[in-house]
Amino acid sequence: MKKAAGQVQRGRGRPRSFDQEAALERAMVLFWERGYEATSLDELSAAMGISPSSLYATFGGKEQLFRAAVDRYLAREGGNMGCILAEEPTARGAVRRLLETAADELTRPDHPSGCMIALAGTQCSPGARPVQGLMRGHREAWHASLRARIQRGIEDGELASDTDAAALATFYSTVLLGMSVQARDGASRESLRAAVEAAMRAWPGAPRGP
Repeated sequence: MKKAAGQVQRGRGRPRSFDQEAALERAMVLFWERGYEATSLDELSAAMGISPSSLYATFGGKEQLFRAAVDRYLAREGGNMGCILAEEPTARGAVRRLLETAADELTRPDHPSGCMIALAGTQCSPGARPVQGLMRGHREAWHASLRARIQRGIEDGELASDTDAAALATFYSTVLLGMSVQARDGASRESLRAAVEAAMRAWPGAPRGP
């Protein structure tokens, strides 16, 4: 049968390619802004500019896409902690810089407010417990790194030998996560910087000499 005049012949060629990195970036931002369970596959597909079938074929599904988005976030937005803890010569300086950096980053206008690791997987149904566990694991790793840096400060004589490194790490981890919630609620950079100053006044004094 002849094709009608002006009719375009459509072949079965290969599926249209797309920029996977750009698509993953858009998925990361959406998950960061809305959280894991509040983000639907349709919304993800629309934001990424691909069909649901392409999403599954490329990333393996919503949970796998979320894990890839978290890895992308940690490699860029969430990768400051390790550098700060390693570079600062004192534990106090490391904690101050960590909190000050967070105050700046959590309130930047060019991406969603708050921290993806703190906010994107806290409320999950039983079916999404692996996602909740993933995010909790990252927060626990951050806490462990902070505790290790404080413990090193104790061993270096910066802090008294009876300083409770675990309790101090928990306190400053709580401040850090609370700042993320405050930023999501609209707190300004200035108000978070003021909170940092208040938190640093709780830092233990130097050990007394003999």
